[in-house]
Amino acid sequence: METEKKKVIVLTGPTAVGKTKLSIGLAKAVNGAIVSADSMQVYRHMDIGSAKIKKEEMQGVDHYLIDVLDPEDDFNVFLFQKMAKEAMEKIWSQGKVPIITGGTGFYIQAVLRDIVFSKNDGKSEEREQYEKLAEEKGAEYLHNLLAARDPAAAEQIHANNIKRVIRALEYFDQTGEKISEHNEEQREKESPYTYLYFVLNDERSRLYERIDRRVDEMIGEGLVDEVRSLMERGLTEDHVSMKGLGYKELFPYLRGECSLEEAVEIIKRDTRHFAKRQITWFKREGEIIWINKDDFDYDEDAILEYLVMLWRAKERNQKK
Repeated sequence: METEKKKVIVLTGPTAVGKTKLSIGLAKAVNGAIVSADSMQVYRHMDIGSAKIKKEEMQGVDHYLIDVLDPEDDFNVFLFQKMAKEAMEKIWSQGKVPIITGGTGFYIQAVLRDIVFSKNDGKSEEREQYEKLAEEKGAEYLHNLLAARDPAAAEQIHANNIKRVIRALEYFDQTGEKISEHNEEQREKESPYTYLYFVLNDERSRLYERIDRRVDEMIGEGLVDEVRSLMERGLTEDHVSMKGLGYKELFPYLRGECSLEEAVEIIKRDTRHFAKRQITWFKREGEIIWINKDDFDYDEDAILEYLVMLWRAKERNQKK
């Protein structure tokens, strides 16, 4: 029964849309705490490129899964799910509402649907073979292999995401089942929580302008120095943390392989593409409440008021 389910709010949307400020207002209005669903803000020493919330911006609202790992550590959806569930239990024990905030849709889905992932932490023979193939023949070759075996997965996974491509191929080899079908089954699972899933969005051209402006601000705040210090620490593009937008693009510049202007343009371009993919992902999710900023004439107070109103109505219905 829904009345027995614990309560969760999700506030997500494409990068640079303005989730952070809204999440603080929402948390203060509903007695909530923030669980960050961001694959980069989890890392210490990565503040500028991840657009990490500053202490003073938190306004006393508790935040979880920020600054909890070193850049050398691996981070993935399995670990996120475990850490997020632990954080949520702590928040509920305090009588508060967890507000999952961030733009990593797959992470949010993993928690909201309590997805069961096939456990395979060790390096299998298949994985090693595919990693070798990737080195010898490249990402495109591997992606074509996946397209032949699981077209739906190939459509969902970018060719450059070698790790996920290999995982899908490995899963097919080991189970005979397409990972796209397995994921679809998991997506259809009923959530163990009662929740509202808000997606904050903006008109595309305005969003892209915000992205470009944010990248310029990051450069002005010292992003190059941040990445340089991480390189000096021994981090390379092979580390999971350094695959984040704003980090991997600056390595070629710092090696003298391109100009800063070229690197910055690549960051802007890749971030715009990322935002587009995020929106596509959210469109596939069910029970989404789209919050289009232009529908509210960009009145942030009106947006917050609307979110709180919907949440209060959800709470009342749950008590009936």
